Amino acid sequence: MNVRRRLISGSAALAATTLGLGTLSACSGSAAADGGNDGKLDVVASFYPMQFLAEQIGGTHVHVTSLTEPGQEPHDLEISVRQTVRLEKAGAIVYLKGLQPAVDTAVAQSQVGTKIDAASLTRLEKHGNEVGGHAAAHDDSDGEETGATDPHIWLDPVKYAEVAQGVGKGLEKADPGHAADYRKNTAALVGKLGALNTRFADGLRSTRTTTFITTHAAFGYLAERYGLTEEAINGLDPESEPSANRVKDLERMAKADGVSTVFYETLVSDKTAKTIAGDAKLGTDVLDPIEGITAKSRGDDYFQVMESNLKALQKALGAK
Repeated sequence: MNVRRRLISGSAALAATTLGLGTLSACSGSAAADGGNDGKLDVVASFYPMQFLAEQIGGTHVHVTSLTEPGQEPHDLEISVRQTVRLEKAGAIVYLKGLQPAVDTAVAQSQVGTKIDAASLTRLEKHGNEVGGHAAAHDDSDGEETGATDPHIWLDPVKYAEVAQGVGKGLEKADPGHAADYRKNTAALVGKLGALNTRFADGLRSTRTTTFITTHAAFGYLAERYGLTEEAINGLDPESEPSANRVKDLERMAKADGVSTVFYETLVSDKTAKTIAGDAKLGTDVLDPIEGITAKSRGDDYFQVMESNLKALQKALGAK
């Protein structure tokens, strides 16, 4: 993935391992698996979308902690010694390989028996700055997809449901005593995601334009699912700077396709998006990639923010 590759240092990893071994020696295997003495499975999630799945499916049987704090940009997460130790003590880990390099390294080094990789539970695709109709029109690679592997699968309710099913099976493996409840909760969550998919499909079926501009290419799967075209300013890296040619292309495209809005996010700077919008005389609005929930989020959880995203898209695209 085209993001900054920040990894924990060798000294930090060594310190974490040493501290982890000392800490784990005082804990029994069962205590590590069930979160201590409260009888709950201790689950560590890499960032909010994985945390949400673990909480929804695990229900009252799990204690979930996230490695990424609310408001923290997940792509650049660095793992602390304390977090490394917590990983070693977990009963299960839910993460998305390829999104957070430091997490991938820490998980690979951990001895936890149940490692649930969301990237292995659905098919990932390669996406660039353009995803959808424009990408196909501009593709000069004889049908080959261009760009980097896109990890933003949770923004497609169908793919997120596929991941949810895999997470449910993983929790059943880690805690077979509550397998029936995990299956029930998984089925309920998959049903809600199916209903969300229907609302997006119906709500975006007929629009004045199908093209939208975003800060970074987080919405490729969503665009493909609902027949839209995403034009990203920064590609898959939310903090990269667009070239002058890219900015000119976006301005030309916006005029040709009747684009009214440049979308920005809550966890990264909106400066570039607002500059481009001002130069092209376009409006701005929030389209949230839901990498974390903060006070600025338009909703308190995944479903509420996705509903807000749908309303923002309908308004920007001129839904009929």
